[in-house]
Amino acid sequence: MAVTKLEYKGKVLDLSQPKIMGILNVTPDSFYDGSRFSSVDSALQHAKDMVLAGASIVDVGGESTRPGSDPVTEEEELRRVIPVVQAIAENTDVWISVDTSSPAVMRAALESGASMINDVRALRRPGAMEVVAEYGCPVCLQHMLGEDPKTMQQNIAYEDLLGEISSFLYERIHNCLNTGIRRENIIIDPGFGFGKNIEQNYKLLGQLDRLRSFALPVLVGMSRKSMIGDLLKVNTENRLAGSIAANLFAVEKGADILRVHDVKEMAEALKVFMYASKYSKQKIKK
Repeated sequence: MAVTKLEYKGKVLDLSQPKIMGILNVTPDSFYDGSRFSSVDSALQHAKDMVLAGASIVDVGGESTRPGSDPVTEEEELRRVIPVVQAIAENTDVWISVDTSSPAVMRAALESGASMINDVRALRRPGAMEVVAEYGCPVCLQHMLGEDPKTMQQNIAYEDLLGEISSFLYERIHNCLNTGIRRENIIIDPGFGFGKNIEQNYKLLGQLDRLRSFALPVLVGMSRKSMIGDLLKVNTENRLAGSIAANLFAVEKGADILRVHDVKEMAEALKVFMYASKYSKQKIKK
């Protein structure tokens, strides 16, 4: 049976219609400076703005995972993330996701009011699966070639792109289930830009509907990434239109959650797309 909603501590996120996850980076080195917020007050205000604009989830990240990025210490990640999570939890009822691979950050974030974990390493760090199983929270498992964003774009090679991504996700899901994580708490992300070149990213997008076989919610993150910029030959600041087009195509192919920087624009585009889509399923009257 397909998973069509997420539940945690009395909160329910209905995924019968696509939802928007707004990006909130509390890092100095994320690839797009429009998503960086260095103080708790500015981060909280941006979270509130994204909720008003249509975000159902706010994704807080304290470590950049752009290609070539350097890791931060666990102490620094905790210092950046936890006060922001606490502030958002105290002042809104939005779903709070934390973009982290650190078990310690996961635990502290969930204790501080976070609702889900978004891990680009798919809980591969020791202890990560156990934390998620203990708290019973939703988790997003993402595909990445290797385990290090700093080197993930080096030596990219696949014999069967979609097959290898699917095999990776099957293996991670299997391990999660064996650790006690419930199937209805699992979201999958094929990892656009994480160990993939431009052709591989668009092949993945074009065949995204193959992931429907998992019968699990699918999250996609393509907002302002190089797959948009390289195709259109534009810099990060000029990738909005391309990002919206890619995300709407992903919805057509079965995406359930869109992780984006530009919540207002994406929400408006999605509203028009979904409104028109309901008529495409109706029979034409003579």
